[in-house]
Amino acid sequence: MIKSELVQRIAEHNPHLYQRDVENIVNAILDEIVAALARGDRVELRGFGAFSVKHRPARAGRNPRTGAHVPVDQKSVPFFKTGKEMRERLNRDNPAGAADTDD
Repeated sequence: MIKSELVQRIAEHNPHLYQRDVENIVNAILDEIVAALARGDRVELRGFGAFSVKHRPARAGRNPRTGAHVPVDQKSVPFFKTGKEMRERLNRDNPAGAADTDD
């Protein structure tokens, strides 16, 4: 699902809201999550999961084509850990061995 599909589904489930308002709300939520992560904060949504930033130190990499050693700068990467309620719901709704289907 992409962001526009998410906005459309939320708008369909809330006919009293205009789609542009739903889009503004979704953008505001996502922008605030990104801003919090940029500040180094952790964002926890109970029952859904937690967003955080992991810092990877600088290291020596290797060019796969030439084999030459290349310095790789340190970087920060976003990390998401699912909440317990989401894991339980996914495992209850999709038992092991069931075929995955994309909607």
